[in-house]
Order: sequence, then structure tokens, then C-alpha cells
Amino acid sequence: MDIRYRPIGIIHSEYTNHEETPIQGIFNSSSKGEVELFPEYVPGLNDLESFSHIILLYHFHRATGCTLLQKPFLDGEKERGIFAIRHFNRPNPIGISIVGLLAVRGNVLEVSGIDVLDGTPLLDIKPYVRQFDHREEAKSGWVDEQHIQDIGAWNSTPKELRKRERTNV
Repeated sequence: MDIRYRPIGIIHSEYTNHEETPIQGIFNSSSKGEVELFPEYVPGLNDLESFSHIILLYHFHRATGCTLLQKPFLDGEKERGIFAIRHFNRPNPIGISIVGLLAVRGNVLEVSGIDVLDGTPLLDIKPYVRQFDHREEAKSGWVDEQHIQDIGAWNSTPKELRKRERTNV
């Protein structure tokens, strides 16, 4: 089976390398970016402006291969399975980010909480729907053992996280 996707736009941000890009947008909600949709997809933005957040699906165009075991940025001590982390070196280098939607201007979406490299190809946009997407009872596996409240206060880039000593709860 051959599966092919075509980008529907380009994500623009201030980030140009992996090491200095936030690992999750929630840790850097003040970071701003733009999502430029190709003109033929603009009608699909109808009614999107009423949502406060959107989900971006994109292609990790600068992934450096596939590694099934990887040390995650939140826990640099132990290798984890690629499907238990959000690292970019995946079998199918597809990324997902929830960002704040600040404005819709023609074919450009102004967003906050961006954690994506500049020039990243956009595959899809979905509205974040609190009633569908939030789960009160959700468990987050090994991530629940990390000091997330501390990580949020740090500059949460791979480069900065490697400098920090972290211990499990």
C-alpha cells in the first residue's frame, strides 16, 4: 500500500534548529507563529476563528531517521519506545501540536504556543474541542513521574533540559 500526503501549507516560527525549539508549546505559550495555508485550502478555514485552540498535524521534515528506542527530552536517563514519546525520529515522521488560535487573516493563522521548526510542512488542521479532546481520567505513563511543574518554569528546549538535573518523584 502506498500512502501519500501533500502539504496544505507551511508553519512559520522563530525556531530554526531542534536544540532551541520548545519540546511542547504548553511550556512556552508566549511563543508566536503563523500557519500559512495554500490558497486552494482557504475555504476550509470557514468558522475556524471561533475556536480558541487548534491541532496542527505536520511532517517532521528535518527528522534524522527512525529510532525505535530514544531518550526523551523530559527524561534523558532512560531509553523509551518511540511510541511512548513524542520525538521526531519516528517510522512516519508526523508531528502534532495544540496551539492557541489568535487570529485568522485570509490564508494566515496567527498562533501562540508554537513548538515547531520554521518551514515545517502542514498536513492538516483540526479544531481543539474541549468536550471531545479532554479526558479527566487520563494517565500519562512515565511522564506522570516527571517534575512537569519545574520543567514548565525552565526554558524547555532540548539544549536547556540536558543541563538540568532531574530526579523522579
